[in-house]
Amino acid sequence: YDRENAAAMDALASISKPVLAAIHGFCVGGGCAIALTADLRYCAEDGVFAIPAARLGLGYGADGIERLVQEVGMPAAKEIFFTARRFSAEQALRMGLVNAVLAKAELDAHVRGVAETIAANAPLTLKSAKLAMREIVKDSSSRDAAALRASIEDCYESADYAEGVRAFLEKRSPRFTGR
Repeated sequence: YDRENAAAMDALASISKPVLAAIHGFCVGGGCAIALTADLRYCAEDGVFAIPAARLGLGYGADGIERLVQEVGMPAAKEIFFTARRFSAEQALRMGLVNAVLAKAELDAHVRGVAETIAANAPLTLKSAKLAMREIVKDSSSRDAAALRASIEDCYESADYAEGVRAFLEKRSPRFTGR
């Protein structure tokens, strides 16, 4: 069970494109673990967050704890794990667990708008930036420097780079293709 769970979370976290989460209501336990694999998390004002492992006697994988620590920092991660209590949307925002809290009726449209804004950007640049963000949290000796260099070179050698420069000079929005 733990191996399958860890593999699923790793698969979500390793998606090369930005992943957004729109959180309505309860985001507890496994739901919170799934949300932590997203790059950007937005929640409705009725959001409730918790990781109740300590109340259930569960062992919790280091990868999941590491993800939480990377997102909220050690002090907040300790409070979330050690107390196993529920946190409101506003508390989650203050901890850095979510990027913004919105009215329930506005959440989905807001997340869709953020997704459209991201989708208008250069896909290779987004992929490279996500790779860099994933690598910089690793110990410097285990970073994949070659993959980072290659992803940057891919950007500069792409038609999208030429299109971006051309669009900037022509004062128009670029039309990226991901090539």
